[in-house]
Amino acid sequence: MHAALDHIDAWIFDLDNTLYPASADLFGLIDQRMGLYVQRLLGLDADEARIVQKRMFREHGTTLSGLMQDHAIDPHEFLAFVHDIEMDALAEDRRMVEALAKLPGRKLIFTNGDATYAGRVLERLGLSKSFEAIHDIHACAYQPKPHVASYESMVASFKIDPTTALFVEDMARNLKPAKAIGMTTVWVNNGSELGNHEADTSFIDYEIQDVGLWLHEITGGQ
Repeated sequence: MHAALDHIDAWIFDLDNTLYPASADLFGLIDQRMGLYVQRLLGLDADEARIVQKRMFREHGTTLSGLMQDHAIDPHEFLAFVHDIEMDALAEDRRMVEALAKLPGRKLIFTNGDATYAGRVLERLGLSKSFEAIHDIHACAYQPKPHVASYESMVASFKIDPTTALFVEDMARNLKPAKAIGMTTVWVNNGSELGNHEADTSFIDYEIQDVGLWLHEITGGQ
């Protein structure tokens, strides 16, 4: 193990565009479904719906959070609709599977999606047995990253000491609250949409492009 990370006993990973390449563009399919949901809900055309959707994402952290606050939608219905996508672009990543198995300590998923969808993604990646648990948007009481409450709920749920935890995430702004409570932070700068929004080296400890490669390197892979 990389010496600078010897103290880490909880490895926490975002899901989308983190455990698989942004080039898979899975979120592009979800984004289309979100737009369609907003169109139907508010009676808008596609362009108008996209403006509303992106405003909610910027202001509330997720489109879901904005729709819940402004239109009192059912989150379960929304998530089932937007996650009804094909995952043909995903494939098993043996390098990541093997590297994760070498990490000492606990391994967790922390996502603004839901556990059902996350489970499907992990299955496609060959990672269904690699993680102890998934802390999803329901567990966060619909307060998504980067709301501080979502990090507090995750830490409390799994009795994590933030000073011995590491968080890997493609959205740079989602690392700020993690750093504030003492976590080691890893930014996956892989070109995902808005991934570099609010990026600041003061709350980013490591910047990488490929999670599998990085894990392979820090666990002494050849």
